Amino acid sequence: MVNVGPMELIIVLVIALLVLGPKRLPEAGRAVGKGMREFKDSLSGINDHDHDDDDDEDDGEPAVIRDGTTSSQS
Repeated sequence: MVNVGPMELIIVLVIALLVLGPKRLPEAGRAVGKGMREFKDSLSGINDHDHDDDDDEDDGEPAVIRDGTTSSQS
């Protein structure tokens, strides 16, 4: 495994600041963080769509439509 010390980390951050600039560096950091979070969640099996699957099941109750009326599910 590669050991990354504080000096190497500073060099990488300075190069990123020079390449991206001060305005785009925070956006790039957020994008990298979001990508790492999604990758970690996909490895652990956590998926946001798992919670949405419960809505597809027919529980016998009518579904409420946005205008306040109801529609029975078949």
